[in-house]
Amino acid sequence: MGSGFGFYSMGEFNLDAKWVIDPKLLFVGPKIGEGAHAKVYEGKYKNQAVAIKIVPKGDTPEEVAKREARFAREVAMLSRVQHKNLVKFIGACKEPVMVIVTELLQGGTLRKYLLNMRPSCVDIHVAIGFALDITRAMECLHSHGIIHRDLKPENLLLTADHKTIKLADFGLAREESLTEMMTAETGTYRWMAPELYSTVTLRHGEKKHYNHKVDAYSFAIVLWELIHNKLPFQGMSNLQAAYAAAFKNTRPSADDLPVDLALIVTSCWREDPNARPNFSQITQMLLKYLSTISPPEPTIPPGIFTYKNAVLPPKSPGTSSLMHVRDDSGETPMSSTENKPRGFFFCFSQCY
Repeated sequence: MGSGFGFYSMGEFNLDAKWVIDPKLLFVGPKIGEGAHAKVYEGKYKNQAVAIKIVPKGDTPEEVAKREARFAREVAMLSRVQHKNLVKFIGACKEPVMVIVTELLQGGTLRKYLLNMRPSCVDIHVAIGFALDITRAMECLHSHGIIHRDLKPENLLLTADHKTIKLADFGLAREESLTEMMTAETGTYRWMAPELYSTVTLRHGEKKHYNHKVDAYSFAIVLWELIHNKLPFQGMSNLQAAYAAAFKNTRPSADDLPVDLALIVTSCWREDPNARPNFSQITQMLLKYLSTISPPEPTIPPGIFTYKNAVLPPKSPGTSSLMHVRDDSGETPMSSTENKPRGFFFCFSQCY
C-alpha cells in the first residue's frame, strides 16, 4: 500500500516508491538459476532485459517470517548500495509473491565461465582483473558495513563481453553491526570461513559473533580457483572441505604460485580472521602484483615510418568520415539490435 510520502511498506522496512516494481509490466522467461531459497529467471520489465529472482513464501508461519525477513534485508541493501561491480538493482515487489529485479548479465556465472575453459587456465592478467573487480565490489560493501557471507563463483556474474565481473545475490548478506545476532553456518561450505563452521563448537542455530573478514577467506578460495581453474578441496565433499578447513587448518596448495601471488592468497585465508587483510589492502596487493607481470609497452616495428621525401596522397573524405565512428579495435561499429529473449515469456501478473 502506498503512502503520502512515496514509500511502500515492505514488512520490516519502507521501500522508496521509485524501487517498487509493477508486476503487470513484468514478463518471466526461462529459468537461468536456482538456489536453496529462490529461483532466478530471465525476463523483461518495461522492455528492458532483466533477471527476476522469485522467493517462495514458505509453508509454515516460521518459514514465511524467515523468508520475508531475508527478502526485506536483501532489498534494503540492494537499494542502498550501488557500484559498477555490483549487480544493478532495478526494483522489487512483495505481492503476489516476493520478487527482486536486477539487470541481466548475459555473460553467465563465473562458475560456468571456468567450466567452459577447462582444462585450460584463465590468462593470469584476466584472472587478476577479475579478482580486482571482486575486491572493489567487496570494498564498497564493507564500506557500507555489509558482509556478503556467500562469496563464490556462482554469485559472480560476467558481462556479455566477459571482461567485467559483478557481484550478485545478497540473500545471505547482513549488516556487520548485527553479527552478534547472526546464525553460524551461513554460506556455502566449500568457500565458508572456518569461524562460520561450528557444528562442534555450537549447537545448530546458536548465534556466533564474527566480522567482515569471513569474506576475505572466501575471496582467497575464489582467487585460488580463478588461477588454477580447479575445484578447491578436490576429492572432498562440501561438508568435508568445511570441516578440514575449520578443524585441521587445511587449505588448497599454494606451492605452485608465484611468491607474491601466494602471499596474497595465503594471507587472505589465514586461520585468525584479524590477521587477514581488508579488501582495500587486497586491492593494493593485486595492483602491485599486476604491475610486475604486465607486458612491456609495445614497440613500433621498423619499416613503418614514412620516408622523408615521400609524397602522401590527400586524405580521403570517405576515410575521414569513418574515423570518428570507429571503436578502439579499429572496426566500424555495427548498429546494435535488441537481444531477442530466449524461450517462452509469460506475464508475471497472470501467473498468480
